[in-house]
Amino acid sequence: MGAGVDAVPIYPYLPELIFGTIVFALFWWFTAKKIVPSLEKAYAERTAAIEGGMQAAEKAQAEAAAAKKQYEDQLGDARAEAARIREHAKEQGAQIVAEMREQAQAEANRITQTAHKQVEAERQQAMVQLRGEVGTISTALASKIVGESLEDETRQRGIVDRFLADLEAGDVQPEKLGAGSEQGS
Repeated sequence: MGAGVDAVPIYPYLPELIFGTIVFALFWWFTAKKIVPSLEKAYAERTAAIEGGMQAAEKAQAEAAAAKKQYEDQLGDARAEAARIREHAKEQGAQIVAEMREQAQAEANRITQTAHKQVEAERQQAMVQLRGEVGTISTALASKIVGESLEDETRQRGIVDRFLADLEAGDVQPEKLGAGSEQGS
């Protein structure tokens, strides 16, 4: 068993320990100077991008909230305007209906007045025609009763007018007419 047998197996071989320590130090230095700054830079960029994205998102969210509020305000204004327009339309509709009713009532009154005037004119015409016929019939009847001709138009018209005036005034009663003709015969 040689030199390696006397050595304690826990202790490292000294040249390997020195070489390992130098390589570790070089590796640590290279990592600290080259790799860690790159990682720190990437981490910083990523952090900045995330924070910038969050700020942009917050800004976009604030803008969206402002746009939503503006939209809701405009929508409220539009609804108020629509309600006002509906009210105005209702008022105009009611006014138009009232005007149309007034016009219809005026037209109905005009038609009624025209009809009354026409009925009155026809009544007057019928009265004139009836007076003429009553006058002719009564003259013929009176001629037969009296036994004398009452064909004279002036006399006939005067008698008929007087008879009709007495009849309208209520001075002539049918009983007296019948009794007078019976007494005269």
